[in-house]
Amino acid sequence: ELIASSRIIRAQQRVDAARPYSEEMRRLMASVAANAGSIDHPLLKERDQVSTVGTIVVTADRGLAGAYNSNVIRAAERDMREQDKDNKLFLIGKKGVSYFRFRGYEFEESWMGHSEQPRLEDAHNVAGAVAKAFSEGDVDQVKLAYTRFESAMTQRPTVVQLLPLPQEELEELQEDQKDQQGPQYVFEPAPEQILNYLLPRYVEGLILQGLLEAAASEHAARRRAMKAATDNADDLIENLTRNYNQARQAEITTEIMEVVGGAEALRAAGRSADSNR
Repeated sequence: ELIASSRIIRAQQRVDAARPYSEEMRRLMASVAANAGSIDHPLLKERDQVSTVGTIVVTADRGLAGAYNSNVIRAAERDMREQDKDNKLFLIGKKGVSYFRFRGYEFEESWMGHSEQPRLEDAHNVAGAVAKAFSEGDVDQVKLAYTRFESAMTQRPTVVQLLPLPQEELEELQEDQKDQQGPQYVFEPAPEQILNYLLPRYVEGLILQGLLEAAASEHAARRRAMKAATDNADDLIENLTRNYNQARQAEITTEIMEVVGGAEALRAAGRSADSNR
């Protein structure tokens, strides 16, 4: 509990530090897309028919975190059942790998050993794998299942679409920017070329944000689970101590009664002997 408490502060700071970057990246994407005309990029192409969905599931490498791992796994499985499509799994975290392997699921790739302190390189590796699968047509859609960190007491399992980038989201951002007086950009090189560079970085940013949120959620869940375990242990010790004292008191009382009864029997026997004489 103490270790998780010390780590959650640092993890929350990383989440708070990364969110402004993600929001600014979203605004930049909307601005570039608005000036790019007809966008033709593999990461933006909607498939005519979605038959295979790739799902990234972010879990922890260690347990002792209450229902943290099971909640995000259930959210991913629920989403896969509702889609009723072929699924390809990309697993992050030892717990997720163990779970899906034990139940006979096949998965494309897995990454372990960095769930508590994810790095940009980790997000880059995951983004490269899913972007390649999407561009080559192995999957028609990519989703990310992770635990969103809202506060130290609230973490919510979340499933979001990564690829193709939702056009509705970009259009919504563009509409928001129309109402604001922003600077006029001159693009060099062309917006399409800038977009070719920004889109992979954008996907990496989304995955990194998910990893950071999941790491903070893991520490918060572990602290809460360990606190509950400590409180339950204290209650158990208190109850067992009370039962032990009651049993000990009952045994002492029984022994005292036996001694008193024996002494009374001896006195009665002595009085009877005196009267007989």
